[in-house]
Amino acid sequence: QVRLVESGGGSVQAGGSLRLSCTTFGFIYSRYKDYCMGWFRQAPGKEREGVAFIDSRGRTDYADSVKGRFTISKDSAKNSLSLLMNSLKPEDTAMYYCAAEPYCAISRRRYYEYTYEGQGTQVTVSS
Repeated sequence: QVRLVESGGGSVQAGGSLRLSCTTFGFIYSRYKDYCMGWFRQAPGKEREGVAFIDSRGRTDYADSVKGRFTISKDSAKNSLSLLMNSLKPEDTAMYYCAAEPYCAISRRRYYEYTYEGQGTQVTVSS
């Protein structure tokens, strides 16, 4: 059974940094020729939006709102995913979720295109 667990959220002032981690249980990267991973966020009253994406080849993609500030990475040895967030803004405040999709050859930007998702970790940025 696959389970994803996010950690690293918290409260920070604008301009600060946070590093989110996603530990996977049962989602072994080496089992899949291709797979996709992503970070999504949802603020109160807003739709869930894609933030950053990475595939099995290490290709990355970002939402325009976070380009140049956020960096997604994966550790194949630990089957984990990370999101380094710099220069945080109040509008980055949201619940952040990691997601995983096996047998995925093309990056997917919508949360409903992923089979597995974690419970989320809260990020709050104050001005």
